[in-house]
Amino acid sequence: MTDNGPILVTGAAGQLGAVGRTVCGLLLDRGLPVRAMVRREDDRAAALRAVGAEVVVGDLLEPADVYRVVSGCRRVYFGMSVSAGYLEATVTMAVVAREVGVDAVVNMSQMTVSQMSIQNATSSGQQRQHWLSEQALAWSGLPVVTIRPTMFLESFFQLAAPTVRARGRIEVPFGRGKTSPVAAADAARVVAAVLADPRPHLGQIYELTGPRSQDMHGVAREFSDALNREITYFDIPAEDWERGIKKWGVPEHLTRHLVAMGELHRAGRYDRLADGVERVTGRPAISVREFVSLNADAFGGRRS
Repeated sequence: MTDNGPILVTGAAGQLGAVGRTVCGLLLDRGLPVRAMVRREDDRAAALRAVGAEVVVGDLLEPADVYRVVSGCRRVYFGMSVSAGYLEATVTMAVVAREVGVDAVVNMSQMTVSQMSIQNATSSGQQRQHWLSEQALAWSGLPVVTIRPTMFLESFFQLAAPTVRARGRIEVPFGRGKTSPVAAADAARVVAAVLADPRPHLGQIYELTGPRSQDMHGVAREFSDALNREITYFDIPAEDWERGIKKWGVPEHLTRHLVAMGELHRAGRYDRLADGVERVTGRPAISVREFVSLNADAFGGRRS
């Protein structure tokens, strides 16, 4: 497998979790050339350029942009935030990657895909698009490595932080369902390790979870230990959850995805445990307690 050409990282200026941005840094730390794809020129693009990345502006839904950005690259990380155009972007990338002749595509998917089929989908349009995208990449014949994380810790904690700060409670409609969220930083470590040496991983699917699957009362105890104050879990009604999300003014596609995540947690579909992080990187995944400790200020601080 040739090492010529930069490694393309899409979503390099992403905010929540920042998998793409973290991947760029990890690859640059290894001395590997990185082409970082961003949607616009801003402070995040400037920061990527400052640490040594080649920054290119483009839209994953524009084939000409994708062709321009992929040309010259031999390895590609494809990741995109929750978007109604996700499937279109994946197919566009697949068409271009075949035309260019890349040596490896690392695709960021979702854990829920492993439980889906033609007759067993979910109510999340995003999750259905991830399932269809995996089918399309398989049909493409490209050398693909699939990464399937469960819910990101960053996403979960963005939902939990306001009520933890205000009332010392985690308020989500997960019922008694267990969950095992994984840190985006751990997912980025897996992606970077694969991109640095794709050959042993081609054709593999890596499922990523945190080190423990537990119900929300267990998660609340980890919060309590990390913050040195009592944090409890309150199982809010699903209707209240949906109304709260709609008040944020987010797109309907994202609203439906978050509502579906609540449904799937209650149904036990996030009760998963996998060793993908440690198997690829040699280091265990970060725990809820560790993550909260590192981000204590976001949850109102640690009591002395």
